[in-house]
Amino acid sequence: MKVSIDADRCQGHGRCFNMAPDIFGFDDLGNGYVLGDGVLTSETLDRARLAQANCPEHAIAIEE
Repeated sequence: MKVSIDADRCQGHGRCFNMAPDIFGFDDLGNGYVLGDGVLTSETLDRARLAQANCPEHAIAIEE
C-alpha cells in the first residue's frame, strides 16, 4: 500500500502531519507532503487511514 497527497487539493490544515508525523511532513507554506516513498507498513497504515479520514480537503489517497 502507498499513500499520496494531492498538492492541488491540500490547503495546509495540518491534520495529516499532526496525526502521523512519521508519514507526513509540511513545506514552507504549511502544505502537507508524504515523507519518503509513501509505502505503508502494517504499523503505519492505521495512522495513514486516520489522517485520510480527517483531511477536510480529501487530499490524501491510499492505493492498495
